[in-house]
Amino acid sequence: MKDAAEFSKRKASADGLALYCKECFALRNAASYRKRQERLGKQVRAFRRYSAVPDGMKHCARCGEIKPVGEFGRNRANKSGLAGYCRPCHNTAMAEIKQRSHGSERNYLLKLRYGLTEEQVGQMIARQGGVCVICLREEAKHVDHSHLTGVVRGILCFRCNGALGQFHDDPRCLGAAADYVELRGPHARRMRLEVGAAVLGGPERRRQDPQWTMRAAKINTARHYHLRQKYGINDEDAQWLLGIQGGLCAVCWDVPAEHVDHDHQSGAVRGMACGGCNTGMGQLDDDPVSLRRAADYLLGQLMTEVPVAGKGTRLSFTLPDVDPSTVPVGGWAEYRAADGLHRSRLWRVDDDHEGPTWLSLGLKRLLDSHRALAEGYAGSR
Repeated sequence: MKDAAEFSKRKASADGLALYCKECFALRNAASYRKRQERLGKQVRAFRRYSAVPDGMKHCARCGEIKPVGEFGRNRANKSGLAGYCRPCHNTAMAEIKQRSHGSERNYLLKLRYGLTEEQVGQMIARQGGVCVICLREEAKHVDHSHLTGVVRGILCFRCNGALGQFHDDPRCLGAAADYVELRGPHARRMRLEVGAAVLGGPERRRQDPQWTMRAAKINTARHYHLRQKYGINDEDAQWLLGIQGGLCAVCWDVPAEHVDHDHQSGAVRGMACGGCNTGMGQLDDDPVSLRRAADYLLGQLMTEVPVAGKGTRLSFTLPDVDPSTVPVGGWAEYRAADGLHRSRLWRVDDDHEGPTWLSLGLKRLLDSHRALAEGYAGSR
């Protein structure tokens, strides 16, 4: 004798209920189904009633365990809104599928993100001589692509790839940063007019101005002591810098300045910068050569194809030209210095204080190509 709620409905019965309870009915049907499959030579999993799973729990179809629903990921395709496998089983199953279908998880991600295989990436690294084409110091490991077009541009080291992202792939900002770290450009000229030097503070300030310590001692804030100890300035100096910059970053002049930027060798403060420019310059070691090479890289003027007699073409990314296959990863210092001298001659600072520009038409070509892409997209809609 059981409660009526444990029976399914059946119109043919006098009481409108099935002859068997739901559990017994399921067992009978399962036994009958398995006999038919056995006669056909097929094997099926052991019978399990879904209604036997307590509330707040779920059965994992892979490991066969009943676990809390919190151990299952989301899947809107299922009625329950949960994945069929628990998280450990799901990760294992996905890894097996990627290994079986793509050879490795890295190969799967390269195909998904960039449309490349591991073999193609290896060939690109070999053509670059195994070195990052921007800094010429570290090994090339990370695929770099345009976030606007999705086109792969080259293989870089981690720091150079991250620096491009911090500068929002903007060659103008990278060129401005190169002049900024060399104490050139509109901000450096303003500083020379205001204080007679392109930098402010630093460890030498106490020796040159003994009275500064006494004046600074009147301010009693945590920020003041941090600025005084690390940069040789105080909160009043930082506010003054913000004032002469109009509150904007001294590098890009587009974003409010938030961070004190300083020379890591001398410790002197160069100005106030936004988070992206400050971090990007740090990732490129405040090196104007890397900054200018990065700008030319974004403009498509760094890497060129050079014909080789009887062998097709090879890459060239230094001035003067050198075959990447003939230089080991750690042997680029000489060529890097020569390249820096050549590229510095191609850059100048306008006299109208509008910031750095370059003599080439690379930026115009880049903007024209982006404009053409946007017009083509608008026309397709």
